[in-house]
Amino acid sequence: MINASNIDYKAELARKGIHFFSLSIPIIYYYIERDLALAILVPITLVFLAVDLLRYYHKPTADLFYKIFGFMLRKHEQDENSKRLNGATNVLIAASLCVIIFPKLIVLSAFSILIISDSVAALFGRRFGKRKFLQKSIEGSTAFFLSALLVIALTPKVNGSINEYLIGAAAAFVGTVVEAGSWKIDDNLSVPLSVGVVMWGMYFIVYPSVNLFSLTFH
Repeated sequence: MINASNIDYKAELARKGIHFFSLSIPIIYYYIERDLALAILVPITLVFLAVDLLRYYHKPTADLFYKIFGFMLRKHEQDENSKRLNGATNVLIAASLCVIIFPKLIVLSAFSILIISDSVAALFGRRFGKRKFLQKSIEGSTAFFLSALLVIALTPKVNGSINEYLIGAAAAFVGTVVEAGSWKIDDNLSVPLSVGVVMWGMYFIVYPSVNLFSLTFH
């Protein structure tokens, strides 16, 4: 079994349970407008960011933070020298950036892939991973890709043509490679942004006359 993490499986389950809760972001965003989504997301993100940074400079904040969340934090998220942000903060930053940058159709797919596929890959890879693929396992990355295809099958489309599913599959493959690789950027940021860029670029090529920002889903 390949273990690329430095927390035990119970802590991984707790971590991914919180991660799955973030699926509420694309679900709620489906029903509300972009401006309202940002009005909610940005202040929450700033609060999380402030607390996450403050723990490195304010001991009482650090003591409380580590008492509650310490068992779920990976080693690099506790490094006083690099001062890396924790996963939850990166998820919120990613959500805010995705809503700011991408059309809703792409946000719903890209961010759902992050939440669902990243969680499935981590849990499946920790339990069954044996063969290495980049910095993760073939088993975990396969779980990521297959669950990402399921997300693509269920998220909104322009007209539901086969081309859209192929676009989604290509973006899912890129997301799989990005998640498995050893990159400087946290995968909570790199996965949805890479999936979003690929999808948007391919939509622009395949559907150049469609204004994705004008689409509504309810």
